[in-house]
Amino acid sequence: MTTAQQLITIGIVVLGTMATRFLPFIIWPEGRRPPALVTRLGRLLPAAVMGLLVVYSLRHTNLVGGDHGLYEALALLVTALVHLRWRNMMVSIACGTLTYMALVQGWLIFLIRLVGLG
Repeated sequence: MTTAQQLITIGIVVLGTMATRFLPFIIWPEGRRPPALVTRLGRLLPAAVMGLLVVYSLRHTNLVGGDHGLYEALALLVTALVHLRWRNMMVSIACGTLTYMALVQGWLIFLIRLVGLG
C-alpha cells in the first residue's frame, strides 16, 4: 500500500468507528427513549458476548489428555468467584488470566510441593 492508500484506509476506519459511536446519540437524543428492542439488546448483549468469549476460549481444551482441563477449570472458577465478589469485569478477567498463566507456567506443582502434598 502506498502512503496515500494507508491514510485513506485509516480515515475510513476512523469515520466508521465514529459513526457507530455517535449514531445512537444522534438517533435517540437525550429525552427520547430508544425502542424496546434496542433497550433489550443493550441489556442482553454483554452477557452473550461474554458467553461467546468463554466458549471460544475453551474450544481447544483437551479433557482426555494432559491436565484434563484442570487449569482451564481452575481459572474459570477464579474468574467466576472474583466476579461474584467484586462485580468488576476487568478485575475478573485479569484474575482469571493470571491464574491460568500461573498454572500453565507450573506454579500449581510448586504450590503443591510447597504445601507438602506432592
